[in-house]
Amino acid sequence: MPLLGGVRPPIAALLCALLAVAVFPTLGVGAVHEQEVPQAVRDAERRIAEDAADSFKTSVDVRARTVRRSAASVRAPASGTPKATLRSLLPTGPPVRGGVLLAPHTGKPLAAGGETVPLTGVDAAALARSPAANLPPRLVTSGRAGPRLLFFARVAVPAPDRNQDGKPDQARDLAGEQGDGAREFLLVVSEKVAAFAVHGDGRTAQLVGRNGKVLATTAATGKPLTLDAKDRTLPSAAADAGLHTGDASGSMLGDGHDGLRRVAGWASVAAMDGKDDTFGPGLTILTLRDVTPAKSGADHTGFAIVAAGALVVIAVLVALVLWVTVQRPLLRLHLSAARLAKGAGEMPGVLAELARPVATGAFGEPGRVGRALESIRRQLLGQTGPEPVRPVRRRPGARALVLICTLVIAAWGVPLLFLLNRVPAAQAVPAAAVADQQARTEATADRVRQSLGQSHADLAATASAIAGAPRERAAQVLRREHADHPTYRSLYMLDHTGAIVLRAGKEPLRTLARPTGDGITQVNTSGKIPAIAAYVQIPTAKNAKNADKGGDTASAVVVAEIGVDALNNLVARPGLGRVWLTDEHHRVLAASVGFQAFQSLPSRALTRLVAKTDAAPGGAGSPASAVLHAGTAPGAGPSVAAAAPLAQTGPAAGLGWRVVSAEPAAALKLAAYQVQSRTMLAGLLALAAGGACLSWLHIVVVRPLRTLTRCAERLADGDRRTVLYPVHHDECGSVTRSLELLRQALVERDRGGGRAYVASVPAPSFQRGSAP
Repeated sequence: MPLLGGVRPPIAALLCALLAVAVFPTLGVGAVHEQEVPQAVRDAERRIAEDAADSFKTSVDVRARTVRRSAASVRAPASGTPKATLRSLLPTGPPVRGGVLLAPHTGKPLAAGGETVPLTGVDAAALARSPAANLPPRLVTSGRAGPRLLFFARVAVPAPDRNQDGKPDQARDLAGEQGDGAREFLLVVSEKVAAFAVHGDGRTAQLVGRNGKVLATTAATGKPLTLDAKDRTLPSAAADAGLHTGDASGSMLGDGHDGLRRVAGWASVAAMDGKDDTFGPGLTILTLRDVTPAKSGADHTGFAIVAAGALVVIAVLVALVLWVTVQRPLLRLHLSAARLAKGAGEMPGVLAELARPVATGAFGEPGRVGRALESIRRQLLGQTGPEPVRPVRRRPGARALVLICTLVIAAWGVPLLFLLNRVPAAQAVPAAAVADQQARTEATADRVRQSLGQSHADLAATASAIAGAPRERAAQVLRREHADHPTYRSLYMLDHTGAIVLRAGKEPLRTLARPTGDGITQVNTSGKIPAIAAYVQIPTAKNAKNADKGGDTASAVVVAEIGVDALNNLVARPGLGRVWLTDEHHRVLAASVGFQAFQSLPSRALTRLVAKTDAAPGGAGSPASAVLHAGTAPGAGPSVAAAAPLAQTGPAAGLGWRVVSAEPAAALKLAAYQVQSRTMLAGLLALAAGGACLSWLHIVVVRPLRTLTRCAERLADGDRRTVLYPVHHDECGSVTRSLELLRQALVERDRGGGRAYVASVPAPSFQRGSAP
């Protein structure tokens, strides 16, 4: 019967697995080389460009919404000319540069104010006829005054029947008249491209058009960086990358000068959310910064070759030892037991098989089984009776041998897993990576500040809209504003007694006591959910006749409760790690990961870092960053952390909030951590492969072999009652089947039913260690 499995597959698998693992250090660890600008710095610059692009797009969307809101709230004179209507609609002061009023069907200009609105390249007629309620803004670069942002808003004003001279109204003829007697125009507002936010000392950001032309430039601190002859290609390269590669962001390296190297990150504005094409393809944000090149690190090729060679030697030695001490003796036992079982039969010509002694010089359990078989052979020949078979002296067996092999493999894998190629985090993380973590944290704080400020500004517009309005009209405005602002969890109005008179949305977590003035406040300091509210005093109704209709809103306050889910979404930024929004007492209000409201930061090191950002008396606080060796969670490694005050001005300035971030240092794409992770992986693979194969060997060979040894020794000791059942079709199972045949032969001999083997076969001389 052929053998299935057995001792050979685990040993062969162990050798092949260890040799395969030995290749990994050479190909993995040896292939890591120190870069002049680490990949972590390049990735951080790409993320910073993405943050700047997202900030720019958000600011444009906010301006578009503001223009539409202003056009909807301003009451144009019903009997005025289009020019008078434009004057009442066009906001005054920066950033507005000019405006034009277009006819809805033809797109023909009816009135213009301020600087000339650049409509070249814009299909005004198609925009005027568009059925869309909200037209997206456009960026125009063909004007003489430079690039301009165009914002659109639809305006409906009452239409008079006739002019004073009795002739038809020219504006009515051009604009058309709706069924309710209202005229509808398309307002176009032109604004200069405002400087967008960018953070980090020495960093410059540029807005690049599809043709590679720089449309706007801003610097975080100081003067913008100047581009030399080679770096002048970076804007066009960024624009081409966004148009032709299909990527939303990326990084590039510029020229080196004065011992520094320029790193650039770019991000497409139109592809930030993938939902619209507000500006069309090609509009790109490019960020630039000079960093100190990294020093060339040690070459890890030598280490990889030595480690791989050592594992090859260990693999060959372990496989050789197992072959000599386990595999070959077990195969000999298989042949010897089969020979004895064949010789114990009644068939003529096979009795001579009992004349050859069994080799008993093997190691451990195979040697003990061999001595038991030799005793059984002698009993079959009648040379001796049952006798206890014991080893001459107690020696380690196969189980101890497997354990030693495991320790030898562990001696190679454990140092790689826990000791070798370890670099202190302070040395492994470059200063540029720490500064980038701080810059991105500041950008996140600015993102939260802008959102809170815009929520407060929209709430102020809501307060103006419901000032003096009837109760039904005020309730309608609240419902509409709540639907338009997903950040509002609840929107309600308080009367002069502090009672809620109108509400839209969910029940407030905690009602805000009637405040004075305007601002944003933290309503509670404990509980399951943080409650943050923006509040604005409703202006006193100017028209007293609305008071009898329930519309007198004097001394009333409108309050918007901002949901914590909106804050969680604001602080969550890709590549920034774990981010928390804390109150003035450093307790968590929102986070990008799971948290419990008002809990402390996860480590004291983070709390001490946040304390460094606290403002001195009369100050506004400043951001801080550091490499924390203690980690931000139990058992975590070093991390790069930063903290930034939320706001220095605006409605959120008095909150004292902080944005805190922590990114594990091992997650950064740094050569030192890549070598460390691959070294650990090599050690882990060696331990896993060795442990798996040796466990396999222990299960299918060592454990059955120990059972077989006990059965063979009991049979040699005179146990004729225990029936031996083979379990596996391998060497141990074959020896077990042969022992059962020998047991049956011994039983027949003891009963006198078998032939006298001594009379048939001369007794051979026993030579210890002879081959089967």
